[in-house]
Amino acid sequence: MEMAKHSAEVVVAGLKKILISEKDGLDQEVQGKVEKLIAELQGTRPPPPPCDPDAQRIEDGFDFFKKNIYDQHPDYFRELAEGQHPRFLVFSCSDSRVSPSVVLNFKPGEAFSGRNIANMVPQFDQQLRHTEIGSVIEYAVKALEVKNILVMGHSRCGGIERLMKLPDESVTYDFIDQWVQIGLPAKLKVLAVANDLTFEEQCR
Repeated sequence: MEMAKHSAEVVVAGLKKILISEKDGLDQEVQGKVEKLIAELQGTRPPPPPCDPDAQRIEDGFDFFKKNIYDQHPDYFRELAEGQHPRFLVFSCSDSRVSPSVVLNFKPGEAFSGRNIANMVPQFDQQLRHTEIGSVIEYAVKALEVKNILVMGHSRCGGIERLMKLPDESVTYDFIDQWVQIGLPAKLKVLAVANDLTFEEQCR
């Protein structure tokens, strides 16, 4: 044990001499590797570089899921790895405040979902087709054979508010205005039956 410790000390001393004598000649990558090796031989590790708080939030979230959910239910996730058999197809808004998995407490594998601005499920159109929504429905119904379809709305939706403010033929956003115009027939119905309500009430 003492011999191994002595050998490590000799190697560390040699590496430090290299760093001092060749400091100007070593590129940063090589210098970093030498410093890391010295730290490992000394039984210490250099402090990790500062982490972006948003990246750290993602890492922490995954760690929580793995430790508290995935690792706690190995049989369930082993079964999911073989295939999914969701009972629900859920359409909801892309709004960050109304995640179906959180609001409805779905477990992984319990619901197949489609999310978009203003929670639009357009009518079938042979020319436009809206394949992104059509493909969700087709796969859920034909391949997964879901038994329940839920369209989950919510109040204070920015997409619906944009639709209600939008002149029928006006387009000012590159993508959003064209998309929410799918809901123009619904907007006209709301204006016809609820014209006496406030704008906020109409948007609900």
